[in-house]
Amino acid sequence: MSPEELGQAIRNRRKLAKVTQSDLADLSGLSVHTLSDLESGKGNPTLEVLSKLCNVMGLEIQLVPRKPAPLSQSADPQN
Repeated sequence: MSPEELGQAIRNRRKLAKVTQSDLADLSGLSVHTLSDLESGKGNPTLEVLSKLCNVMGLEIQLVPRKPAPLSQSADPQN
């Protein structure tokens, strides 16, 4: 997921909940500036920041495997 896609997802979820950036900032302990940057795709949130947002917004963080990338030919086959 790109920073822009993440920001759009956060914005969509916030608007669906009818919550302002200011309200979400108060609830999550983050600044309005941080939320604005994230929603604009400018931020690079830490896991801690994402966790705070998810807890407040009723979401959970999941690590979903991608399709395996082909190994480069220079990779050591014994590793």
